Amino acid sequence: MLALLALSACAVGPDFRPPPAPQVTGYTPEKRPAPTVSTAVAGGAAQQFVVGRDIPAEWWRVFRSREIDELVAAALRANPSLQAAQAALWQAKENLYAAAGVLLPSADASASATRQQFSPAEFGLPGAPMIFNLFEATVNVSYSPDVFGGHRRQIEATAAFAEYQRFELEATYLVLTANVVTAAVQEASLRGQIETTQEIIKEETDQLNVVRQQFELGATSRADVLTQESQVATTEATLPPLKKALQEQRHVLLALIGRFPSQDRGDHLRLAALRLPTRLPLSLPAQLVEQRPDVRAAEAQLHEASAAVGVAIANRLPQLTLTADYGSAALTPATLFTPATTIWSLAAGGTQPIFHGFTLLHQQRAAEVAYDMAQAQYRNTVLLAFRNVADALRALQLDAATLKAQQHAVRIASDTFDLTRSQFRLGAVDYLTLLTAERNYQRARLALVQAQAVRYADTAALFQALGGGWWNRSDVVPDPLSPEPQLVQAASDVASGGKNGAR
Repeated sequence: MLALLALSACAVGPDFRPPPAPQVTGYTPEKRPAPTVSTAVAGGAAQQFVVGRDIPAEWWRVFRSREIDELVAAALRANPSLQAAQAALWQAKENLYAAAGVLLPSADASASATRQQFSPAEFGLPGAPMIFNLFEATVNVSYSPDVFGGHRRQIEATAAFAEYQRFELEATYLVLTANVVTAAVQEASLRGQIETTQEIIKEETDQLNVVRQQFELGATSRADVLTQESQVATTEATLPPLKKALQEQRHVLLALIGRFPSQDRGDHLRLAALRLPTRLPLSLPAQLVEQRPDVRAAEAQLHEASAAVGVAIANRLPQLTLTADYGSAALTPATLFTPATTIWSLAAGGTQPIFHGFTLLHQQRAAEVAYDMAQAQYRNTVLLAFRNVADALRALQLDAATLKAQQHAVRIASDTFDLTRSQFRLGAVDYLTLLTAERNYQRARLALVQAQAVRYADTAALFQALGGGWWNRSDVVPDPLSPEPQLVQAASDVASGGKNGAR
């Protein structure tokens, strides 16, 4: 027994160690990203990056929008994907607790009552057949010492899978909140484009009335009137596709918050109601691998693959089994459990695989190759994480410059259009020149609305790329292997004033 205990203290196979953080000091070639440029327009504030600043758990509140807060809270309450991820985590944990039972002895109680007739001729004896009753009650205890740690490696793999499911839940939470914010911003952008288009149609209609008046006075030709009418009709034709896109985007948002299209309550978000945060957190590169749920999930898969190598090695080594039976067998129920009817047995057995057609060998090699594959997938996930952050940083800087340029373009196009319109009324320029200036001004106004929305979407993308601050949440038990896991949606409580639990 002492020898078994000593052997059970070890486990074959590699001991998992988390991969080190990449040896890089930043996300871009420059040491620190430069602040974005500012523009005197809504959504045009300059943004600077605070290196090492922590990320709030409810990061979407940086936009200071009651509508977005309510949408995210509704999504956390009712989104089916989040609920499915919660259930998957619970299932993984229950499987882990079930797997841990292999380390303990198993005990089974059995009872039987038999009435049987046999013939003495079966034993070569003369005589008539005999009938008897037999009653048995036994307890069986069996135990397989985990001599080489195969069971513990299997439990380790199951625990790693539970860890994977935990970070899959965090990834689902992060993607859901980011998608809600992005969808809300896109809806607000489409709504702004529709309003701008309606204003353009009104202005073009007014211009059409002016051209008609000039035609009646003989200052313009009939062709100019038809051209302006065509311009109004063309602009009006762009309105239905925008409304269609708005309705489709609205349906996307409703699905994210767990509602059917018929359950639209008519609440709308406008870009003017959003506030662009001016100080953005930027995690250190060494922290990113700890913060990104997808990287942590890939690490858990790597851990699971490492444990599977130990399981495959242990399967090629001797397996021991200890069993014990104790009970009673009697011809009548009244004599059960008396000293004369006691039965018992003790047994120990061992199995050493010798030849299985090289199956066990190749299973071990397959597990080792699977570990190499998990390592490559982990490195690929880390590269993707750093790329996402770098893309978000570049997008914030360049889209801020785009907004500034677009605002300048709107100002120039507006001045040009006003000047050309005045010249046209005086007969200094032809109608084609006026029409060109009008079209340029219209395109610039629509592009400005789109550029404003992109600034908010880029900000949300940066928070998502950095991990979203899930480690600062108080609604999740930090230990994924806690005996009483629970996921309480605190964001929903803020909106509803109550407590909503996953279990």
